[in-house]
Amino acid sequence: MASSRGPYAKGVAKRAEILRAALEVIARHGYRKTSTRELAAAAGLSEAGMLHYFGSKEQLFEAVLRARDEADRARFEAGDPIDNLTAIIRHNGSVPGLVQLYSTFSAEAGDPEHGSHEYFVERYAAIREALADAVRARQTAGTLTAAADPETIATLLIALSDGLQVQSQYELQADTAALFSHLLDLLS
Repeated sequence: MASSRGPYAKGVAKRAEILRAALEVIARHGYRKTSTRELAAAAGLSEAGMLHYFGSKEQLFEAVLRARDEADRARFEAGDPIDNLTAIIRHNGSVPGLVQLYSTFSAEAGDPEHGSHEYFVERYAAIREALADAVRARQTAGTLTAAADPETIATLLIALSDGLQVQSQYELQADTAALFSHLLDLLS
């Protein structure tokens, strides 16, 4: 019988503590400006001690992205996935370091040999499915044009979201959530 105490539970709790610290530090300082040494110090560990919980720097950063996704899901769980994506885009303006990490890792993980490739394949598939369902619901309600293919629109919404994240790193002088909302208005 498994116990909720002991070494395993302590390891899970320590991993969660490391991820909370990493999310905060990367959001504040950026992905490129944050070393694993700084992340370890923020969690009260040595670099080797921190990597013990994740295996490698890449696995740590993938875990940070997964934690970011979980936090976004918890924050925007209720409601329409399209509205939630708009809110996430707005929120991303306040965490440029995490946007930088996401943009870098999603580009690198395009290589099927990259350790995070499967994570991104699954992530994009799940988001596309949720957005396509939301498009269908809006089409049924008459608030989105019925001429649009739901899967195509879902793919384009993800591409727009990701593209705006990349552009936001180049001093884009526009409100990314407003740009995203503008496209939705055009589809209404």
